[in-house]
Amino acid sequence: MFTYKKLAVASILLVFMVIGMAATRPLDEKPKRNLKVLPKNISHEDLDKIMDSWKVALGVKCSFCHAPSKDSSSRHLDFASDAKPEKDIARHMFRMTAKINKKYFHFDDDDKDKGATMPAVSCLTCHRGEPHPETKPGIDKN
Repeated sequence: MFTYKKLAVASILLVFMVIGMAATRPLDEKPKRNLKVLPKNISHEDLDKIMDSWKVALGVKCSFCHAPSKDSSSRHLDFASDAKPEKDIARHMFRMTAKINKKYFHFDDDDKDKGATMPAVSCLTCHRGEPHPETKPGIDKN
């Protein structure tokens, strides 16, 4: 009888503990996105690949463009936030390189089938691992 009471009390405590954990556990929400130049339906994997290539090209970490979370208890970045001007600059640079590539390095679909490689301007073209690429004298950095 004593073993049954111990088991019953332990089971009840376990149920309350699970209910308490479920009540305090944050919901697994889909991360907020704020895509303005990249496709809205881009996969998480493809988005990570693009962001990683930009990090390498500029020699920076994610926090260079992304603001910290407003939640003081969190040490995560708020990827949807536009609080840092560097994020808007990155969007501008992405549009610029896309425009240059479309205007000067466009190949027909037939050329792609023949194995032609498309030369392209990318972040790495100018930045080469530096967050602020060197400019020639007389060229305004703004």
